[in-house]
Amino acid sequence: MRAEKILTLKSRVEEALGMEIKKRERFPALETIPVHEEELRTFLASRIDHVLLKPAARRQDLEEVCREAREWKFFSVIVNPYYVALCNKLLEGSGVLTGVAIGFPLGQNKPEVKAREARFAFQEGAREADMVLNVAALKNGDWKLVYSDIRGVVEEMSPCVVKVVLENCYLTEEEKIVGCLIAQAAGAHFVKTSTGFGPSGATVEDVALMREVVGSSLGVKAAGGIGSREVALRMIASGANRLGTSQGVAIVRGEA
Repeated sequence: MRAEKILTLKSRVEEALGMEIKKRERFPALETIPVHEEELRTFLASRIDHVLLKPAARRQDLEEVCREAREWKFFSVIVNPYYVALCNKLLEGSGVLTGVAIGFPLGQNKPEVKAREARFAFQEGAREADMVLNVAALKNGDWKLVYSDIRGVVEEMSPCVVKVVLENCYLTEEEKIVGCLIAQAAGAHFVKTSTGFGPSGATVEDVALMREVVGSSLGVKAAGGIGSREVALRMIASGANRLGTSQGVAIVRGEA
């Protein structure tokens, strides 16, 4: 039944945007989770975006987060634009990417503002961007604005990865599906559950829904409330390819 709903909404989005949403085989729909502890630690670390987005985060906080990321070989460190240049310098030579939060946490900036924010972050070394979708525009049915909002960031970050944060806690199932479809149409690489600033974060149900919508065309990132290895593994088993968390060390160690 839900598959039919997704197809119907896909047709409506394609008609509204005047384009076909093409499938691309880029991500495994479900990850194979290792059994042995050492392999599992490596597996988890390589899928973690280590996050520092607190409003009052200090330089020493960023230094500690980057040290942890280097030590545990996390995929990236995600910071606000203010810290991109410093983060990139601290991670130099580590293989850990610098990621930037765009339009955080509300996503209500004008598309031109988000695009320019992404451009500056790219110039300072950001190689991934987690941008917040304009929830109000999506709820108003202004699908073309949602598309241009995402597309502008994708173009400024090209060829680097852009993850679109839907902030699912505010959306109906239909809006979640449409948000995923527009992100796919706009050339994003991931859809993401949450900013971590809303009233609730990632859920297994939302991750599974997003995976069903995007198939293997886009990655799915779970974020918000992922504070233990048990929760992290449930998200991956439901279809997540990446995890956003500030508890990466405890998760990899199995201490949380």
